Amino acid sequence: MEKRVRTRFAPSPTGYMHIGNLRTALYAYLIAKKHGGDFILRIEDTDQERYVEGAVDLIYRTLAETGLVHDEGPDLGGDYGPYIQSERRGIYQEYAEKLVDLGGAYYCFCDKERLDNLRAVQEASKMPTKYDGYCRNLSKEEIEEKKAAGIPYVIRQKMPTTGTTSFDDVIFGTIKVDNSTLDDNVLLKSDGLPTYNFANVIDDHLMGITHVIRGSEYLSSTPKYNLLYESFGWEKPIYVHCPPVMKDAHTKLSKRNGDASYEDIIAKGYLKEAVLNYIALLGWSPGGENEIFDMQGLIEAFDPSGISKSPAIFDTQKLNWMNGEYIRRMSEEDFHALALPYYKQVITRDVDLMKLTRLLHTRVELLSDIPGQVDFVDSVPDYESDLYTHKKMKTNPENSLDSLKQVLPVLEAVGDWTMENVHDAVFAKIQELGVKNGLLLWPLRVALSGKAFTPGGGIELCDVLGKEESIGRVKAAIAKLEAELG
Repeated sequence: MEKRVRTRFAPSPTGYMHIGNLRTALYAYLIAKKHGGDFILRIEDTDQERYVEGAVDLIYRTLAETGLVHDEGPDLGGDYGPYIQSERRGIYQEYAEKLVDLGGAYYCFCDKERLDNLRAVQEASKMPTKYDGYCRNLSKEEIEEKKAAGIPYVIRQKMPTTGTTSFDDVIFGTIKVDNSTLDDNVLLKSDGLPTYNFANVIDDHLMGITHVIRGSEYLSSTPKYNLLYESFGWEKPIYVHCPPVMKDAHTKLSKRNGDASYEDIIAKGYLKEAVLNYIALLGWSPGGENEIFDMQGLIEAFDPSGISKSPAIFDTQKLNWMNGEYIRRMSEEDFHALALPYYKQVITRDVDLMKLTRLLHTRVELLSDIPGQVDFVDSVPDYESDLYTHKKMKTNPENSLDSLKQVLPVLEAVGDWTMENVHDAVFAKIQELGVKNGLLLWPLRVALSGKAFTPGGGIELCDVLGKEESIGRVKAAIAKLEAELG
């Protein structure tokens, strides 16, 4: 019978959800769900110095928001708990001692002073810094004597000194290392807490994890993990080591710049569905032309063999495009509900906001762009008369003044103020004058908004602002131009 697929996401509670971490969680989720398996959440909090209060709740919240619903975890329980490493201390102690009995580990009583001196000598000699095996061959009697004397100890992995260790990775293929290069790493610290190198192997085995998805920075450590599996006589998991996510070819994503965390990105006005879709494509190619996937589509399409060996570059322009695609595919009502809080940041006048929604729905890529596009509704910002100059429209301040004087009585004469009626009246004037559309419409846009870029043109802005406000702004623009041009 085929083994049930079980994957895990095992973050450290260090304060925020890094984009690379979220991608790892997504890939682990997709592999589990594609094969009808289980997705487990495990909190790896053995490094207490890096623990941040509230970070575990943030992990729960992010997974829930993105739809990466775990089947087992600290909050849900399950048959393989506890799911928080600091609550599994006794388990690690038991297996560390068992590994000593099996010959795969040993007690080390070296104090900090000796280890610091060893490192200093190795660095001065330009040698690799690794433990020299000083306690590797202590007799049982010596070990018991030191324990009885209360000398603190750690348990180190006993690495083979000859031969090679290899493993297969779905992305990187076969990786082989000389055992002579491996360090006798600490597995269990003197305080009884395990190192990551030990805890993740014990937990993955005891929790029945079949596929280990993690960052490629762990490639160099995986031979050590495999030697642990071999020492215990356990079946090894399938490995998927994902290359890092970078800001560019040389720069990592930085929390300081607000581009490393899921929460930071959402705060910039991105939709969570678009972010998740984009993160899935960071370094993974689904094949074919389609790039827009809902969660079910991702589950069906995902194959880890499509992940590139190269670092993935976080392309903000691509994410913006994808976010815009998601916005355009929303219903007008759903977009309006999302846009309302952004309107209220800058609009206090009583206008029909749904009219703005109809203009913005197909033009906005980021929700956070909305305030800057609609802030003209309350008042026209200060602007230079040079804004009337538009090469393509063949406008300048002088002919713009004339155009606004031509369009003012037209607007005043419109009875039933609708966008259709304003359109028909203004375009009748354009036809009467025998000029290009832009000669009238560009000055009208600038007069109404004080901006070069608006959600719609002059006609649409008239519809949003209403008759009285539109005419008042055109009159003010005429007065301003006359004063400047003399």
